Parts: sequence; C-alpha cells; structure tokens
Amino acid sequence: MQLGQDAELGALRQRVRDLAAEHAPPRQPRTGVRAPEAEDIPALRKWTGLLFSEKLLGVNWPVEFGGLEDKHPLHESTVADELVRVGAPGPVGGGLLAGAAIIASGTPAQKEYFLPRIRSGEHIWCQLFSEPDAGSDLASLRTRARRDGDEFVVDGQKVWTTNGQHADWGYLLARTDSDAPKHAGITAFALDMSTPGVTVRPLREITGTSDFNEVFFDGVRIPADRTIGEVDKGWAVTTASLAQERAGAGGGAALFGALDRLVRLAGEVTRDGSPAIDRDDIRQSIGKLVADVHVNSLVSAYGESRALHGTGDMGDAPVSKILFSEINLALHEFGFALQGQDGIRIEGDPDVWDEGWWQDGFLYGRAFTIAGGTNEVLRNMIAERALGLPRG
Repeated sequence: MQLGQDAELGALRQRVRDLAAEHAPPRQPRTGVRAPEAEDIPALRKWTGLLFSEKLLGVNWPVEFGGLEDKHPLHESTVADELVRVGAPGPVGGGLLAGAAIIASGTPAQKEYFLPRIRSGEHIWCQLFSEPDAGSDLASLRTRARRDGDEFVVDGQKVWTTNGQHADWGYLLARTDSDAPKHAGITAFALDMSTPGVTVRPLREITGTSDFNEVFFDGVRIPADRTIGEVDKGWAVTTASLAQERAGAGGGAALFGALDRLVRLAGEVTRDGSPAIDRDDIRQSIGKLVADVHVNSLVSAYGESRALHGTGDMGDAPVSKILFSEINLALHEFGFALQGQDGIRIEGDPDVWDEGWWQDGFLYGRAFTIAGGTNEVLRNMIAERALGLPRG
C-alpha cells in the first residue's frame, strides 16, 4: 500500500477546514504546545467534543465507543496536520493518550465510564509521568503507591505536567514494588485530580507563560479499581503512549507555517537598504531550512508507513522527534537573528516584528528538544535499542 494524499484524505482535510472555520475557538498566537488560560477551557471542552462527535478524532477506538470500522490509516494524522495548518486548536489535554491506555488495558467498567467522557470533552486528562529525576529515563521514577486494603496510597512528585492546572483526571505512573527490576514494579492509575492530597503548582517559564506544572502527592488515596492494567505491569501499559507522543512531535506541519512566516519576514527586514531576501546568503540559508523541513516531513511519513505495515522499530519515533525538534529550533533561531537589533524587542512593543512571534518561538524552541525525551537520551535509545550498539 502506498501512503500518500488521495481523494479521501483531501475530502477529510476539507471537512476539518470547514468545521474549524465555523466552530473552532481562536488559537493562541504563540508557537509550540501551550496550555490555555482558564477562561478558554469551556470553549475547548466543547471543541474537543465536537472533534470526536464529527468522527475526526478517536476513529481507531472500538466501534462501540465511537470508532470507525473502515477508516483510512492516515485519518488521525491527517486531521492533526490540518488543524495545525488552519491554526485551530487540537483536543485539550491528554485524553487521547489516556484513552489508548484504557482501551488496551482498562477494565470494561473503566471503558464504559471514561471513554464517553473523554469523547464529550467532559473530562480533561493530564499525563503524570515525568519527575525531577525521571524524565527521559522514566523508569527511574520514585513516586510510590503502597497498597492499603482496597486503595493505594500515593506519595511523590511529578513535573512538566501539561494542562495539570485544568485536568479533571491524571494518567499516573507510580512504583508499587520497590524491590522489582527498574522497568518492573510500576503501575498505571487513573487519578481524580480533585482527590485530597493532590497539589498542582503552575511553573512560570522564560516565555512568561505557565504551560507546565509540578504536581505533588501527599497521602493521596486511589481506589484499587482505578489501576489501568495489572499491578506492577504499568511499564507495558505506557510504552505505546510514549511512542505515540514522540512520533506526534515529529509531524512538522507547524514547520511549514513557520517557513511561510520566515519568507515574509525576510522580505520585510532590510539589509543595507534592501529586503534581506535579496541577499544570496539569506536565500541560501532559507533554502537549506526549506530542504530540512521537507526532509523532516518525509522521514515522519516514512516512520508512519513502517508502523502501519508492522515493519517499524524502536528507532523510528525517536529519529522523527529529534529531527523535528532540531529543525524547529534552527528555524526559529534564524528568524530571530534575521531581525538584527530589533530581535531584542518583545511582544507588546509597537515596533516588534510579527507581534513578537519570533522572540517567543526562539525561547520556546529549546523545549521541543527536551519534551517527549531529551534528544541526548533518545540518541542513546536509537543506538542501543534500534542499532544494537553496546552501551557506552
């Protein structure tokens, strides 16, 4: 099967464009994955529910929970790509990640309760994985859950939790067997974020926004029937979620939008009294970035094709994520530098280029090299798990 654009995908893109034009809430004028403001949440819940009800999201779910029997293998990636292209927000929170875990490993009761509420937008989920000393090396997590009758009692800390300040439920990983090997003894839970003992503290970033949070657990009690999958088998439950996150980071639709902005900027910024884009060196640099963005797109599509054909390996998602994040960073650094002294201007300055979009992107671009696994750790993963090289 050849994976490419066809009439079905073209019609799907048009559906997304039409729906977004009529119903989408305005997207924040910032680059990257950003948490919304509290006042935006009701509209985003409604928008999330609409995306699911229109069969744009969740098509890979079981039919009884809203999935499609005969879906195009590129349906969901095409929808995600088109939402970025038209500047419409995606679903709020980590419901797709949590939903995938519940579908694969949850009990019938969990599926009946959680899946419809994810689809409706009633429940916003956050991902409670990373910790201060366990980010890319997630198996080093220290948050502990001890059994106490029909409950687990959780103590510990998570960090870099996107949408934690808005979430109703958390997809939590905690260590339930301290004596087990590193990747064993971990259990996945569905955590009600309103449970006593859960404290969410937004983190103020260099961009001036609070897109992430740290979350503390102090004697938090979770009913035992909210474990997702078997106790001590949480690593297997979450592996697919991590792969999905890293692969999604490499889609790169946003890079094409940034390229358009860059070309416009180069035509407006001047060098020696003429548009910067008239200079050979500027055009050559932009040309290289254009080539890099197209290579990223092809590599991402190749990895997706391999996954759909069952021929992928452990290196595909990390390669895609590394490539995207480093091209994204280079693109924003070039756009920032192209402004010369005006690059020190910030959002709100009447003379700042593009309303400060490049300054914000310059500061935020580094985040993608860390989110979903730092690029350094992912390179080790590629070497050891995909290429079979010895550990250094």
